[in-house]
Amino acid sequence: MDSGTTSSPATAPAAPGLPEGRYGRRSDRDADRRLKVVGAVCGVVCLGLIVWLGGSYLVRETRMNGSVLAFEAVSDTAMQVHLSVSKTDGTAGVCTIRSQAPDASVVGLSDFPVPAAGTSYDRILTLKTTSRGTTAELMGCTPAK
Repeated sequence: MDSGTTSSPATAPAAPGLPEGRYGRRSDRDADRRLKVVGAVCGVVCLGLIVWLGGSYLVRETRMNGSVLAFEAVSDTAMQVHLSVSKTDGTAGVCTIRSQAPDASVVGLSDFPVPAAGTSYDRILTLKTTSRGTTAELMGCTPAK
C-alpha cells in the first residue's frame, strides 16, 4: 500500500545558493578538461599568430636591408654617405637617408634609387643639405612594387 510519501529520482546535491536538484552538477574533472582544451586551443592560435607575423616580417625585411657605413660633411651644403644594401637579385628599390644639424633639425632628406641588378649595392653618395649636417641616418629601404 501507499503510505502517502512520494519518492523522487535521486539528484545530485546543488551548488550552494541554488535550489536542490534544479541544476545538474558537473564534476571537477569535466571542468578541468574543458579548461585545458580551451587553454591549448588559445595557445596554438597565439603561437600560430606569432609565427605568421614573425615570418612575414623576416620575409619583408630580407628582401632589401641597408646601412650607412660612414658619413662625412664635405661642405655646408653636402654630406658624403657610404650606403651599403644587401638584397635579393632582381629587387630594385629606394633608400631614404636624412641628415640632421646639431640642434636635431633635419637639414637634408633624400631618396636614393637602388638598381635591380646584383645582390648588393655599395656606393658613396652625396646628400644635399640646407646647412651643415652632423649626422647621416638611413631611414629605411623599400623594395619597388
